[in-house]
Amino acid sequence: MPRNPGMTDEAIIRMYKSGMSIKEMEPIIGLSSRAIRNVLYKQEIPMNRAQYSGQPRKNKVNEDFFKIWTHEMAWVLGLFVTDGHVNKKYHSISFSQKDERILNLIAKYMEADYVLAPTGPTRTIPLLMVNSKEIKKDLEILGISANKSLTVPFPSVPEEFLASFIRGVIDGDGWVQKTGYVMNVTSGSQRFAEGLLSIFQSWQLRTEITTTVSSAGNHIYRVWVKGKYELPKLAKIIYNDAATDNFIVYKRHRMSQRIDD
Repeated sequence: MPRNPGMTDEAIIRMYKSGMSIKEMEPIIGLSSRAIRNVLYKQEIPMNRAQYSGQPRKNKVNEDFFKIWTHEMAWVLGLFVTDGHVNKKYHSISFSQKDERILNLIAKYMEADYVLAPTGPTRTIPLLMVNSKEIKKDLEILGISANKSLTVPFPSVPEEFLASFIRGVIDGDGWVQKTGYVMNVTSGSQRFAEGLLSIFQSWQLRTEITTTVSSAGNHIYRVWVKGKYELPKLAKIIYNDAATDNFIVYKRHRMSQRIDD
């Protein structure tokens, strides 16, 4: 069985030392448990019984995080809907973000150990991993499950926390024009895109959906907000409940630059 690209002995060792079980490492590395153990033996890495047996690593995390609505939870949920992944085989989830500061902040809010998956030639974007059967179950209750990208619904978010959720969505999959006239959010789920459109309409923003088809034949939906006065109006809504740092800085700047015009 060949290794997945970029999975060197050094990458395997880093992954193991981060606390991952050998069973969790299998699909990432592309090797069997036996082959992974052989690499560790060859490199004289001490073996931990829990990891060796395949039990999930015991990282700290607040397992009630997605049970109680707060502005921080809503923002993290928005990020997860757009940039998160639910592991189909194991009780784990992960967040990917170019801005590692955001991953640190997510870990802080979730009271989680900061466990990053190793990067390599085929994946250069930092990936924060969280292991919890309970959190995975709570996300499923919210409609977010494995292979969610084409089917995820727009979650039922309490009105009080809706702006923070949308801020997370824009931070995750939003594009904002440098001049601050245009913004869009991309989704593979028609249900999610239509839900987002409905929210923008309820905020009386100039909005629309466009659809394209990917090379794989999947529909790609883009929800737009356009206009010199529309983006500052949206910014006033979604940053009203933001803390000093829970947002992508350049997106806030681009959306807010005409706020006094």
